[in-house]
Amino acid sequence: MKKLLLIFLAIPFVSQAQDNGKSFKLVGKAKKLTHQAEWVYLQYRTNGDWKTDSAQVKDGKYQLAGKIEEPVQGRLRVKYSETADGNKIAMVSGRDMVSVFLEPGKTKVASVDSFSNVQVKGSSAHIEFAKLNLATKPFNDRSKPLIEKYREYAKSKDKANQSKIEEQLDAIDSEMKEKVYGEYVKNNPNSPLGLYALQQYAGWDINADKVEPLYNALSDANKNYPSAVAFKENLDIAKKTGIGKMAMDFTQNDTLDNPIRFSSFKGRYVLIDFWASWCGPCRAENPAVVKVFNKYKDKNFHIIGVSLDRAGQKEKWMKAIHDDKLDWTQVSDLKFWDNDVAKQYGIKAIPQNLLVNPEGIIVAKNLRGEDLEQKLSEFIDGKKAFIPKP
Repeated sequence: MKKLLLIFLAIPFVSQAQDNGKSFKLVGKAKKLTHQAEWVYLQYRTNGDWKTDSAQVKDGKYQLAGKIEEPVQGRLRVKYSETADGNKIAMVSGRDMVSVFLEPGKTKVASVDSFSNVQVKGSSAHIEFAKLNLATKPFNDRSKPLIEKYREYAKSKDKANQSKIEEQLDAIDSEMKEKVYGEYVKNNPNSPLGLYALQQYAGWDINADKVEPLYNALSDANKNYPSAVAFKENLDIAKKTGIGKMAMDFTQNDTLDNPIRFSSFKGRYVLIDFWASWCGPCRAENPAVVKVFNKYKDKNFHIIGVSLDRAGQKEKWMKAIHDDKLDWTQVSDLKFWDNDVAKQYGIKAIPQNLLVNPEGIIVAKNLRGEDLEQKLSEFIDGKKAFIPKP
Protein backbone atom coordinates (compact mmCIF):
# COMPACT_ATOMS: atom_id res chain seq x y z
CA MET A 1 0.00 0.00 0.00
CA LYS A 2 1.29 3.40 -0.97
CA LYS A 3 -0.51 5.83 1.35
CA LEU A 4 -0.03 4.32 4.79
CA LEU A 5 2.94 2.01 4.37
CA LEU A 6 5.90 3.51 6.18
CA ILE A 7 8.50 3.57 3.42
CA PHE A 8 12.14 3.92 4.40
CA LEU A 9 13.52 6.45 1.97
CA ALA A 10 16.87 7.51 0.65
CA ILE A 11 15.85 10.04 -1.97
CA PRO A 12 18.32 12.91 -2.10
CA PHE A 13 17.22 14.12 -5.57
CA VAL A 14 20.37 16.23 -5.62
CA SER A 15 23.81 15.93 -7.13
CA GLN A 16 27.22 16.16 -5.49
CA ALA A 17 28.05 19.42 -7.27
CA GLN A 18 30.71 21.85 -6.16
CA ASP A 19 29.69 24.57 -3.73
CA ASN A 20 28.95 27.32 -6.21
CA GLY A 21 25.46 28.19 -5.05
CA LYS A 22 23.91 31.61 -4.73
CA SER A 23 23.27 33.41 -1.47
CA PHE A 24 19.89 33.61 0.17
CA LYS A 25 18.73 35.56 3.19
CA LEU A 26 15.62 34.71 5.18
CA VAL A 27 14.27 37.54 7.33
CA GLY A 28 11.58 36.46 9.76
CA LYS A 29 9.08 37.90 12.21
CA ALA A 30 7.59 35.88 15.08
CA LYS A 31 5.93 38.44 17.30
CA LYS A 32 2.23 37.72 17.67
CA LEU A 33 2.54 34.21 19.05
CA THR A 34 0.97 32.64 22.14
CA HIS A 35 4.45 31.84 23.46
CA GLN A 36 7.63 33.87 23.17
CA ALA A 37 9.90 32.61 20.40
CA GLU A 38 13.53 32.22 21.52
CA TRP A 39 15.29 30.32 18.70
CA VAL A 40 14.44 29.44 15.10
CA TYR A 41 16.07 26.48 13.34
CA LEU A 42 16.33 26.01 9.57
CA GLN A 43 17.06 22.75 7.77
CA TYR A 44 17.49 22.45 4.01
CA ARG A 45 19.48 20.46 1.50
CA THR A 46 22.04 21.77 -0.96
CA ASN A 47 25.21 20.54 -2.63
CA GLY A 48 24.27 16.99 -1.70
CA ASP A 49 24.22 17.63 2.05
CA TRP A 50 21.75 18.57 4.72
CA LYS A 51 22.39 21.98 6.22
CA THR A 52 21.12 23.07 9.63
CA ASP A 53 21.28 26.63 10.90
CA SER A 54 19.82 28.54 13.82
CA ALA A 55 19.12 32.14 14.78
CA GLN A 56 18.20 33.74 18.09
CA VAL A 57 14.95 35.67 18.06
CA LYS A 58 15.40 39.27 19.23
CA ASP A 59 12.43 41.59 19.55
CA GLY A 60 10.41 39.06 17.60
CA LYS A 61 12.80 39.07 14.65
CA TYR A 62 15.41 36.66 13.27
CA GLN A 63 17.66 36.24 10.22
CA LEU A 64 19.15 33.20 8.51
CA ALA A 65 21.39 33.01 5.46
CA GLY A 66 23.22 30.48 3.29
CA LYS A 67 23.92 29.30 -0.24
CA ILE A 68 21.68 27.23 -2.48
CA GLU A 69 21.99 26.04 -6.07
CA GLU A 70 18.28 26.12 -6.89
CA PRO A 71 14.92 26.67 -5.16
CA VAL A 72 14.88 24.33 -2.18
CA GLN A 73 12.38 23.43 0.50
CA GLY A 74 13.47 24.70 3.90
CA ARG A 75 11.96 23.50 7.17
CA LEU A 76 11.65 26.08 9.94
CA ARG A 77 11.15 25.11 13.57
CA VAL A 78 10.73 27.35 16.62
CA LYS A 79 11.87 26.90 20.21
CA TYR A 80 10.05 28.93 22.84
CA SER A 81 11.34 30.56 25.98
CA GLU A 82 10.46 28.85 29.22
CA THR A 83 7.33 29.97 31.02
CA ALA A 84 7.51 32.28 34.04
CA ASP A 85 7.46 29.24 36.38
CA GLY A 86 10.34 27.60 34.48
CA ASN A 87 8.40 25.04 32.45
CA LYS A 88 9.53 24.14 28.96
CA ILE A 89 6.99 24.35 26.16
CA ALA A 90 6.66 21.12 24.20
CA MET A 91 6.86 21.37 20.44
CA VAL A 92 3.68 20.76 18.46
CA SER A 93 4.53 20.05 14.83
CA GLY A 94 1.35 21.52 13.35
CA ARG A 95 1.88 24.74 15.30
CA ASP A 96 5.66 25.10 15.54
CA MET A 97 7.01 23.86 12.18
CA VAL A 98 6.57 25.17 8.65
CA SER A 99 8.05 24.58 5.20
CA VAL A 100 9.24 27.57 3.16
CA PHE A 101 10.67 27.38 -0.34
CA LEU A 102 13.93 29.28 -0.46
CA GLU A 103 15.33 31.08 -3.49
CA PRO A 104 18.52 33.09 -4.04
CA GLY A 105 17.91 36.60 -2.78
CA LYS A 106 15.87 37.89 0.14
CA THR A 107 12.78 36.14 1.47
CA LYS A 108 10.55 37.60 4.16
CA VAL A 109 8.59 35.30 6.46
CA ALA A 110 6.03 36.60 8.96
CA SER A 111 4.22 34.32 11.38
CA VAL A 112 0.64 35.52 11.77
CA ASP A 113 -1.06 33.87 14.76
CA SER A 114 1.08 30.75 15.11
CA PHE A 115 4.61 30.02 13.96
CA SER A 116 3.40 27.67 11.21
CA ASN A 117 0.85 30.13 9.77
CA VAL A 118 3.13 32.31 7.68
CA GLN A 119 3.01 35.01 5.05
CA VAL A 120 5.94 34.78 2.63
CA LYS A 121 7.25 37.50 0.32
CA GLY A 122 10.19 37.45 -2.09
CA SER A 123 10.04 33.79 -3.07
CA SER A 124 8.06 33.02 -6.23
CA ALA A 125 8.79 29.34 -5.58
CA HIS A 126 6.99 29.51 -2.24
CA ILE A 127 3.96 31.17 -3.84
CA GLU A 128 3.69 28.18 -6.19
CA PHE A 129 4.32 25.80 -3.28
CA ALA A 130 1.37 27.34 -1.41
CA LYS A 131 -0.83 26.86 -4.48
CA LEU A 132 0.08 23.20 -4.67
CA ASN A 133 -0.58 22.69 -0.96
CA LEU A 134 -3.99 24.31 -1.33
CA ALA A 135 -4.79 22.05 -4.28
CA THR A 136 -3.88 18.91 -2.32
CA LYS A 137 -6.01 19.85 0.70
CA PRO A 138 -9.30 18.32 -0.55
CA PHE A 139 -7.55 15.01 -1.15
CA ASN A 140 -5.86 15.07 2.25
CA ASP A 141 -9.21 15.90 3.87
CA ARG A 142 -10.75 12.83 2.19
CA SER A 143 -7.87 10.68 3.44
CA LYS A 144 -7.94 11.73 7.11
CA PRO A 145 -11.11 9.83 8.19
CA LEU A 146 -9.93 6.77 6.26
CA ILE A 147 -6.59 6.85 8.08
CA GLU A 148 -8.43 6.97 11.40
CA LYS A 149 -10.50 3.95 10.38
CA TYR A 150 -7.36 2.15 9.30
CA ARG A 151 -5.84 2.69 12.74
CA GLU A 152 -8.96 1.28 14.38
CA TYR A 153 -8.84 -1.80 12.16
CA ALA A 154 -5.12 -2.18 12.84
CA LYS A 155 -5.78 -2.23 16.60
CA SER A 156 -8.40 -4.94 16.17
CA LYS A 157 -6.17 -6.78 13.63
CA ASP A 158 -8.94 -6.64 11.04
CA LYS A 159 -6.80 -7.35 7.96
CA ALA A 160 -9.72 -7.52 5.53
CA ASN A 161 -10.96 -4.02 6.31
CA GLN A 162 -7.40 -2.70 6.45
CA SER A 163 -6.93 -3.88 2.86
CA LYS A 164 -10.15 -2.15 1.77
CA ILE A 165 -9.01 1.11 3.35
CA GLU A 166 -5.60 0.76 1.71
CA GLU A 167 -7.23 0.47 -1.70
CA GLN A 168 -9.30 3.60 -1.08
CA LEU A 169 -6.28 5.56 0.12
CA ASP A 170 -4.21 4.44 -2.85
CA ALA A 171 -6.97 5.56 -5.20
CA ILE A 172 -7.12 9.01 -3.57
CA ASP A 173 -3.33 9.30 -3.71
CA SER A 174 -3.23 8.37 -7.40
CA GLU A 175 -6.03 10.83 -8.19
CA MET A 176 -4.19 13.60 -6.34
CA LYS A 177 -0.94 12.94 -8.19
CA GLU A 178 -2.68 13.09 -11.56
CA LYS A 179 -4.98 16.05 -10.92
CA VAL A 180 -2.63 18.19 -8.84
CA TYR A 181 1.02 17.44 -9.59
CA GLY A 182 0.65 15.99 -13.08
CA GLU A 183 -1.59 18.79 -14.29
CA TYR A 184 0.65 21.40 -12.66
CA VAL A 185 3.72 20.15 -14.55
CA LYS A 186 1.81 20.09 -17.84
CA ASN A 187 0.53 23.63 -17.37
CA ASN A 188 3.60 25.17 -15.71
CA PRO A 189 6.78 23.76 -17.31
CA ASN A 190 8.63 27.03 -16.61
CA SER A 191 7.62 27.27 -12.94
CA PRO A 192 10.41 27.21 -10.35
CA LEU A 193 8.30 24.44 -8.75
CA GLY A 194 7.97 22.46 -11.98
CA LEU A 195 10.65 19.96 -11.04
CA TYR A 196 9.39 19.66 -7.45
CA ALA A 197 5.87 18.90 -8.73
CA LEU A 198 7.29 16.29 -11.11
CA GLN A 199 9.15 14.63 -8.23
CA GLN A 200 5.92 14.42 -6.24
CA TYR A 201 4.10 13.04 -9.26
CA ALA A 202 6.79 10.44 -9.97
CA GLY A 203 7.15 9.24 -6.38
CA TRP A 204 9.71 6.63 -5.38
CA ASP A 205 8.53 4.06 -7.94
CA ILE A 206 8.89 5.94 -11.22
CA ASN A 207 6.64 4.95 -14.13
CA ALA A 208 8.96 6.04 -16.94
CA ASP A 209 6.25 5.90 -19.62
CA LYS A 210 4.19 8.50 -17.76
CA VAL A 211 7.00 10.57 -16.25
CA GLU A 212 9.42 10.96 -19.16
CA PRO A 213 7.07 13.08 -21.35
CA LEU A 214 6.53 15.46 -18.44
CA TYR A 215 10.27 15.66 -17.78
CA ASN A 216 10.95 16.39 -21.45
CA ALA A 217 8.41 19.23 -21.36
CA LEU A 218 10.18 21.03 -18.48
CA SER A 219 12.01 24.25 -19.25
CA ASP A 220 15.78 24.16 -19.77
CA ALA A 221 16.18 26.12 -16.52
CA ASN A 222 14.42 23.35 -14.60
CA LYS A 223 16.42 20.64 -16.35
CA ASN A 224 19.68 22.37 -15.45
CA TYR A 225 19.03 22.25 -11.70
CA PRO A 226 21.41 19.86 -9.89
CA SER A 227 18.42 17.91 -8.57
CA ALA A 228 17.15 17.52 -12.16
CA VAL A 229 20.40 15.80 -13.12
CA ALA A 230 19.90 13.27 -10.31
CA PHE A 231 16.23 12.86 -11.20
CA LYS A 232 17.13 12.16 -14.84
CA GLU A 233 19.53 9.43 -13.69
CA ASN A 234 16.71 7.83 -11.69
CA LEU A 235 14.38 8.15 -14.68
CA ASP A 236 16.89 6.44 -16.96
CA ILE A 237 17.15 3.53 -14.50
CA ALA A 238 13.34 3.33 -14.32
CA LYS A 239 13.24 2.97 -18.10
CA LYS A 240 15.37 -0.17 -17.72
CA THR A 241 13.31 -1.67 -14.90
CA GLY A 242 9.75 -1.14 -16.09
CA ILE A 243 7.25 -3.90 -16.77
CA GLY A 244 8.14 -5.61 -20.03
CA LYS A 245 11.87 -4.93 -19.68
CA MET A 246 14.50 -7.64 -19.38
CA ALA A 247 15.68 -7.88 -15.76
CA MET A 248 19.33 -6.87 -15.41
CA ASP A 249 21.71 -9.57 -14.28
CA PHE A 250 23.63 -9.21 -11.02
CA THR A 251 25.86 -11.16 -8.67
CA GLN A 252 25.98 -10.77 -4.90
CA ASN A 253 27.09 -12.94 -1.98
CA ASP A 254 24.69 -14.98 0.11
CA THR A 255 24.85 -15.48 3.89
CA LEU A 256 27.75 -17.94 3.46
CA ASP A 257 29.63 -15.47 1.25
CA ASN A 258 29.02 -17.57 -1.85
CA PRO A 259 28.41 -15.49 -5.00
CA ILE A 260 24.86 -15.87 -6.33
CA ARG A 261 24.13 -14.90 -9.92
CA PHE A 262 20.57 -13.89 -10.71
CA SER A 263 20.67 -15.30 -14.25
CA SER A 264 21.28 -18.77 -12.80
CA PHE A 265 17.57 -18.82 -11.89
CA LYS A 266 16.41 -18.23 -15.46
CA GLY A 267 13.61 -20.61 -16.38
CA ARG A 268 11.68 -19.91 -13.17
CA TYR A 269 9.40 -17.18 -11.93
CA VAL A 270 11.58 -15.18 -9.54
CA LEU A 271 10.63 -12.44 -7.11
CA ILE A 272 13.49 -10.01 -6.45
CA ASP A 273 12.60 -8.74 -2.98
CA PHE A 274 14.39 -5.65 -1.62
CA TRP A 275 14.20 -5.47 2.18
CA ALA A 276 16.28 -5.07 5.38
CA SER A 277 16.20 -6.34 8.94
CA TRP A 278 15.82 -2.75 10.20
CA CYS A 279 12.83 -2.02 7.93
CA GLY A 280 9.60 -2.34 9.93
CA PRO A 281 7.22 -2.45 6.94
CA CYS A 282 9.42 -5.09 5.29
CA ARG A 283 9.24 -7.29 8.36
CA ALA A 284 5.49 -6.77 8.58
CA GLU A 285 5.12 -7.89 4.95
CA ASN A 286 7.31 -10.99 5.35
CA PRO A 287 4.58 -13.35 6.66
CA ALA A 288 2.56 -12.76 3.48
CA VAL A 289 5.64 -13.43 1.34
CA VAL A 290 6.38 -16.62 3.32
CA LYS A 291 2.84 -17.83 2.70
CA VAL A 292 3.14 -17.29 -1.04
CA PHE A 293 6.58 -18.89 -1.17
CA ASN A 294 5.40 -22.03 0.59
CA LYS A 295 2.46 -22.29 -1.79
CA TYR A 296 4.44 -21.89 -5.01
CA LYS A 297 8.01 -22.98 -4.22
CA ASP A 298 7.39 -26.37 -5.87
CA LYS A 299 5.72 -24.78 -8.89
CA ASN A 300 8.72 -23.21 -10.62
CA PHE A 301 8.83 -20.17 -8.31
CA HIS A 302 11.70 -18.78 -6.25
CA ILE A 303 12.61 -15.63 -4.33
CA ILE A 304 15.89 -13.74 -4.08
CA GLY A 305 15.95 -11.41 -1.09
CA VAL A 306 18.31 -8.46 -1.51
CA SER A 307 18.98 -6.97 1.91
CA LEU A 308 19.99 -3.34 2.49
CA ASP A 309 21.44 -4.12 5.89
CA ARG A 310 24.34 -2.10 7.26
CA ALA A 311 28.03 -2.91 7.38
CA GLY A 312 29.01 -4.79 10.51
CA GLN A 313 25.44 -5.96 11.13
CA LYS A 314 25.40 -9.32 9.39
CA GLU A 315 24.16 -10.99 12.57
CA LYS A 316 21.04 -8.81 12.58
CA TRP A 317 20.41 -9.69 8.94
CA MET A 318 20.77 -13.41 9.61
CA LYS A 319 18.63 -13.25 12.76
CA ALA A 320 15.82 -11.59 10.82
CA ILE A 321 16.04 -14.32 8.16
CA HIS A 322 15.75 -16.96 10.89
CA ASP A 323 13.05 -15.21 12.92
CA ASP A 324 10.86 -14.48 9.88
CA LYS A 325 11.43 -17.95 8.38
CA LEU A 326 12.69 -16.64 5.05
CA ASP A 327 13.66 -19.96 3.50
CA TRP A 328 14.79 -18.66 0.15
CA THR A 329 17.98 -17.24 -1.36
CA GLN A 330 19.29 -14.19 0.49
CA VAL A 331 22.06 -11.88 -0.71
CA SER A 332 23.61 -8.64 0.52
CA ASP A 333 26.84 -6.65 0.36
CA LEU A 334 25.95 -4.95 3.68
CA LYS A 335 26.30 -1.47 2.19
CA PHE A 336 22.98 -0.07 3.42
CA TRP A 337 21.52 2.25 0.73
CA ASP A 338 24.69 1.83 -1.34
CA ASN A 339 23.85 -1.83 -1.98
CA ASP A 340 25.09 -2.42 -5.54
CA VAL A 341 21.97 -4.26 -6.70
CA ALA A 342 19.66 -1.66 -5.15
CA LYS A 343 21.54 1.10 -6.97
CA GLN A 344 21.50 -0.87 -10.21
CA TYR A 345 17.70 -1.15 -9.96
CA GLY A 346 17.16 2.40 -8.72
CA ILE A 347 15.73 1.35 -5.35
CA LYS A 348 15.06 4.45 -3.26
CA ALA A 349 12.57 2.96 -0.82
CA ILE A 350 11.83 -0.42 0.71
CA PRO A 351 10.01 -2.75 0.68
CA GLN A 352 10.03 -3.09 -3.11
CA ASN A 353 9.95 -6.11 -5.38
CA LEU A 354 9.95 -7.19 -9.01
CA LEU A 355 8.42 -10.37 -10.43
CA VAL A 356 10.44 -11.82 -13.30
CA ASN A 357 9.11 -14.54 -15.61
CA PRO A 358 11.05 -17.62 -16.82
CA GLU A 359 12.28 -15.67 -19.86
CA GLY A 360 13.82 -13.03 -17.60
CA ILE A 361 11.22 -10.32 -18.29
CA ILE A 362 9.80 -8.12 -15.52
CA VAL A 363 6.06 -8.86 -15.46
CA ALA A 364 4.96 -7.06 -12.27
CA LYS A 365 6.31 -4.73 -9.59
CA ASN A 366 5.67 -3.99 -5.93
CA LEU A 367 3.16 -6.73 -5.26
CA ARG A 368 1.88 -6.89 -1.69
CA GLY A 369 0.05 -9.64 0.19
CA GLU A 370 -2.87 -11.01 -1.77
CA ASP A 371 -1.78 -9.16 -4.92
CA LEU A 372 1.40 -11.24 -5.08
CA GLU A 373 -0.54 -14.49 -4.61
CA GLN A 374 -3.12 -13.47 -7.20
CA LYS A 375 -0.48 -12.56 -9.79
CA LEU A 376 1.36 -15.84 -9.32
CA SER A 377 -1.94 -17.69 -9.57
CA GLU A 378 -2.56 -16.01 -12.93
CA PHE A 379 0.85 -16.87 -14.32
CA ILE A 380 1.47 -20.27 -12.76
CA ASP A 381 -1.91 -21.86 -11.99
CA GLY A 382 -3.74 -20.16 -14.84
CA LYS A 383 -0.70 -20.31 -17.14
CA LYS A 384 -1.38 -16.77 -18.29
CA ALA A 385 1.16 -15.62 -20.87
CA PHE A 386 2.82 -12.25 -20.50
CA ILE A 387 2.33 -10.18 -23.65
CA PRO A 388 4.65 -7.15 -23.69
CA LYS A 389 3.37 -3.81 -24.92
CA PRO A 390 4.10 -3.12 -28.61
